[in-house]
Amino acid sequence: MDFFKRTGQMAIGSRLRMLTDKITEDAGRIFTLYGVSIKPKWFPVFFVLSQGKTGTVTDIAKEIGHSHPSVSKIVREMLTGGLVQEIRDETDKRRNVIMLSSQGQLMAEAIKAPYADVTEAIERISEETQHDLWEALGEWEQLLEKQPLIQRVREVKKARESKSIAIVPYEPRYQPVFRSLNEEWITAHWQMEKSDYKALDHPQEYILDKGGYIFVALDAGAPVGVCALCKLDDPDYDYELAKLAVSPKAQGKGIGILLGETVIRKAMELGAQKIFLESNTILEPATHLYRKLGFQELKGHHLSYARGNIQMKLTLVPFRNKE
Repeated sequence: MDFFKRTGQMAIGSRLRMLTDKITEDAGRIFTLYGVSIKPKWFPVFFVLSQGKTGTVTDIAKEIGHSHPSVSKIVREMLTGGLVQEIRDETDKRRNVIMLSSQGQLMAEAIKAPYADVTEAIERISEETQHDLWEALGEWEQLLEKQPLIQRVREVKKARESKSIAIVPYEPRYQPVFRSLNEEWITAHWQMEKSDYKALDHPQEYILDKGGYIFVALDAGAPVGVCALCKLDDPDYDYELAKLAVSPKAQGKGIGILLGETVIRKAMELGAQKIFLESNTILEPATHLYRKLGFQELKGHHLSYARGNIQMKLTLVPFRNKE
């Protein structure tokens, strides 16, 4: 077991598979010991049917948590072995239901003694352990059903990679990347508009000098994301969150959320009450990000861009309270 000490939890799949293989091998020997002609992999299907139940392959697969192809293969093997039979459903002639054959019913009686002996043997193992494996497996299954391991790893990966991200104030040297990152996502679906050229080619004049701010995300010193907080001349909204763009090469590191949070904090420092933004629902990751930041859809506001089809707002007083 020195290998697993060195790999740690990373090899959990291999360790569980090794334990499964060991128990499955012994299960085959146990069935032989009692003269029961059944393969270990058949057991879940056999057990369900031995409880007096009948059902389609789909029904059985759902009950035991196996895939339909897996159960279908097991049923075919059990049919060949004479343990089950397939009959037409009396209520729906299009369906075939599976049930134990007379030979299978005899097997169900013969296997009761092994059930009792195996159960007692496993209970004795449990008494010698410090932890309840059965309870632990149940907890793991529930937790992984709620949030799969791949999703948990993605979150950890994003959190780790975001530690290398620094958000810094805009400087004139970042103007080319401010323009290129925004132009890249805009032209992927639409055409650049007149207001885009003004803001991206002359951010000092059209954003900063008007009381706005621009922030740049650096990954190991390289600019990979940008976002602007533009001052608005509007009776309802103080600022607009705009020109949020992240390099495709750096996506998945949580850079968008970091930029959005930075812009919101700046707006709060400036005493803003409400922030406005405009987007398009075709940009699903962007609209999801805005909702995660607390933005809510707004109706009836005048569209600023031809590509816009959704407007959103963030009220900062509740946001402050949440902080």
